[in-house]
Amino acid sequence: MSQTVSAAPNIVPMRAPVDADTVLTVRHLKTEFTLRTGVLKAVDDVSFDLRRGKTLCIVGESGSGKSVTARSILRIVPEPGKMTGGEVILHRPDGDVRIHELDPRSSAIRAIRGADISMIFQEPMSSLSPVHTIGFQIEESLILHTDLDKSARRKRIIELLERVEIPDPEQTIDRYPFEYSGGMRQRAMIAMALACNPKVLIADEPTTALDVTTQAEILDLIQELQDEFGMAVMFITHDMGVVAEIADEVAVMHQGRHVESGSVEDIFHAPREDYTKMLIGSAVRLEQPSPIKLRMQAEREKQPEGQPILSVRAMNKVFGATGTVFGRKGQGVHAVRDVSIDLMQGETLGIVGESGSGKTTLGRCLMRMHEPTSGEVLYRGRDGEVDVMSLDRRSLKDLYADMRMIFQDPYASLNPRMTVQQIIAEPLRNRQGHGNAAAIRDRVADLLVRVGLKPEHMERYPHAFSGGQRQRIGIARALAPNPKIIVADEATSALDVSLRSQILDLLLEFQEQLDLSFIFISHDISTVRYFCDRVAVMYRGEIVELGAARAVCDTPSHAYTKALLSAVPRPDPTQRGIHKRHRYVASASDERASQ
Repeated sequence: MSQTVSAAPNIVPMRAPVDADTVLTVRHLKTEFTLRTGVLKAVDDVSFDLRRGKTLCIVGESGSGKSVTARSILRIVPEPGKMTGGEVILHRPDGDVRIHELDPRSSAIRAIRGADISMIFQEPMSSLSPVHTIGFQIEESLILHTDLDKSARRKRIIELLERVEIPDPEQTIDRYPFEYSGGMRQRAMIAMALACNPKVLIADEPTTALDVTTQAEILDLIQELQDEFGMAVMFITHDMGVVAEIADEVAVMHQGRHVESGSVEDIFHAPREDYTKMLIGSAVRLEQPSPIKLRMQAEREKQPEGQPILSVRAMNKVFGATGTVFGRKGQGVHAVRDVSIDLMQGETLGIVGESGSGKTTLGRCLMRMHEPTSGEVLYRGRDGEVDVMSLDRRSLKDLYADMRMIFQDPYASLNPRMTVQQIIAEPLRNRQGHGNAAAIRDRVADLLVRVGLKPEHMERYPHAFSGGQRQRIGIARALAPNPKIIVADEATSALDVSLRSQILDLLLEFQEQLDLSFIFISHDISTVRYFCDRVAVMYRGEIVELGAARAVCDTPSHAYTKALLSAVPRPDPTQRGIHKRHRYVASASDERASQ
């Protein structure tokens, strides 16, 4: 590839010798946000080195300053943020580049972004332009940093897409981001970051929203590319399993400060700081069933088994099956295929599988948020047996007092124009009318206390709360009308591991107190092991394995389940193994059935 032709940054001689493998040095970095309420120290005295061919994992909870640290290196901190101290030095053969002295809008820093230092962002759908093709967006970096002509640039982009294993790169180069799956969009972001062979790759939570098998593929890809190009990788994550799997060195951040660092073995096996111990302990804790769950199972075994509270028989959901396309009848997408399950009173049934397996569609069909194509759903509640499929919209409103849903995204699922009191009280008003406002207010205050928030929070709006607090508000809303069944759709996947265990314990406490039953939808096997009594594994709309959570998670019988479990990173660097994981290859009969 041709040499960089952009304006070169000012280069100064090296002031002191550094390790020959050190590519980037960060010393005493400080970044602050000037707010109406005062100054927020988002990054406060952070120091580390990035070395050629090595991976440094920056780990910590949401709000610890990880992403702001990465953005400070590239001088892309959003207003009103500003780097107020420290040094960021890029080491090049021809001398040091003092990045911290460059104007964030200068041609000098633009010459570094994408060429010497590239970044993969957390959410590719919001980072990619929806109105430009993938090829156009990758080409921008090549136009800026190389003198390749148009045909050579297109050839280079196709090579990059092929290298990151995107199928049919000659065609997919001209597609838009919405035509890519989540995993493909992340691969496209990696191709964009690697277009100019950078010396440093910063990956900001690149696998957080992905299922375990897609996450394993992305981690493998980054490792292969690092080995091939010798890049220094700065990997930002809150997943201790991922840290144990890929890190050479670890830096732990908490409330903007760098609290501990060392080799991955030292951090996991001899942590010094209580905060580090808490992060590791929270991850290890999810490796076993919850003590609360084990106690509840022991109590349930003493009781005679009754009828299921919910029975699903031969559920099918086909999207786009009606009408014709160019004279041909559309077959549609068979998202849920012939699913039959029972949910017992006080039980938690986990539904697991990859993205696209039909988990969320099944949950929404149970709630009639999607209309099933066929099948039967029987709910045995306070007023006897109800055929959910036969209910009209008015009757469904009454059913929604007994069957509630907790959604995956605590940001999108709360109305930003409503106060917390209005959000939690809404199902109560839908059921009870607008009378007795004082009683409703007392109920909201009680629910806030029970989910670990304060009654005075009820007058605030959702934007004033963290992600974990918003999820607690969503839980309070689901619990408001005293339901019998809760469908939890990826209710903890967006949370830090410490918050995840707290939310799961909170749900278990409510389950024990109120004899709740849960349909728990997740792609996180550890969470399912910790929280569920039984597990149904879905693949391409079908249930391929169903059994007790411990049996399915420890001794799976289906090859697909084995593949899912082998892709889960363990929070112990001595047990690295996702690169040796099982790959599930569907049989010919599976392929025919999915069509």
